[in-house]
Amino acid sequence: MAEQGAEAVRKEEEQEQEQVVNPWEVSAGKGGIDYDKLVDQFGCQRLDNALVDRVARLTGRPPHCFLRRGLFFAHRDFNDILDLYEKGEKFYLYTGRGPSSESLHLGHLIPFMFTKYLQEAFKVPLVIQLTDDEKFYWKNLTIEESKRLARENAKDIIACGFDVERTFIFTDFGYVGGAFYENMARVARCVTYNKAVGIFGFSPEDHIGKCTFPPVQAVPSFPSSFPHLFAGQDQLRCLIPCAIDQDPYFRMTRDVAPRIGYQKPSLIESRFFPALQGENTKMSASDANSAIYVTDSAKQIKTKVNKYAFSGGQDSIELHRKLGANLDVDVPIKYLNFFLEDDAELEHIKKEYKEGRMLTGEVKQRLIAVLSEIVARHQRARAQVTEEMVDAFMAVRPLPNMFS
Repeated sequence: MAEQGAEAVRKEEEQEQEQVVNPWEVSAGKGGIDYDKLVDQFGCQRLDNALVDRVARLTGRPPHCFLRRGLFFAHRDFNDILDLYEKGEKFYLYTGRGPSSESLHLGHLIPFMFTKYLQEAFKVPLVIQLTDDEKFYWKNLTIEESKRLARENAKDIIACGFDVERTFIFTDFGYVGGAFYENMARVARCVTYNKAVGIFGFSPEDHIGKCTFPPVQAVPSFPSSFPHLFAGQDQLRCLIPCAIDQDPYFRMTRDVAPRIGYQKPSLIESRFFPALQGENTKMSASDANSAIYVTDSAKQIKTKVNKYAFSGGQDSIELHRKLGANLDVDVPIKYLNFFLEDDAELEHIKKEYKEGRMLTGEVKQRLIAVLSEIVARHQRARAQVTEEMVDAFMAVRPLPNMFS
């Protein structure tokens, strides 16, 4: 019995070692990401149906499909934000993007699609941080290239349909200074090197630029970092929609906030959008065959889905008709979970596919149509974004209608 117990412990330790989730790396073993383990490890809370129902009641509109389907599945004090809103108080949204590629892929769109919904549903202002400095530190990019990519990515973000009267987009290289830098200094003085190593896993071989970056991502959580927007509102609460790999930054932020006189930010966190090859990692901009880009043509989307999208179907039609598909590993089903808006159609596809009446090729064909439509719509919107529009979103200016 003791040997069996030791073997179980060993296997569990191996599984834990196989799963790596941090702001710069996401990978897992054959079983995919264990989100229950992440919730326990990070110490966040499960987002339950009661909270989803409450969002619908308070906003007077149906909850986003990302909420209905549990794709945004964890949170930190989201209930506090809803309490404030119910009392007639306001908050603001903060999300961001690390500009490391010329264009976004579909996984990058997830937080922006959801943030747009939150902005419209709650009628609140939004700040979007483009961490061009982070990509200079972590990627083999020059400062000039990082800045250029940030501006190109801003066009894709604007194409998602954000309200310029409620939205401020900034780059770190362009904006950091003044009150923002003062808050960075306050955070930095509260976090020891040992604490940073424990949270982020920095090694002695890492250059010190990496160690200095976390306060940069932390302080947009504090309204005083944006005096042109929130002057005199230093206790305004902040809600951060993000993927769960960004949680370490904000665990640090929430620990520091009360010590420097600020409110803790709240978070609402999503699952990862998997690579075409399967759910053991997230879609990566560095591997073109793992991702559907917003610049892909309909032909490229068709080729990628048919060739690379991992299937949970059986090896032969006969076996598939008999056993049905394994939806837990099927990538086309996971993508339809994110992007097929019709709940009834989605459930129909799942049922038919699971019971073997629908084949992998049919599911992929439906996915190709859905993704092609989304990407084509985004490309049309992106083509309308001018340099002047980017300048307007990035202008340091008051937003007089941001809470109306």
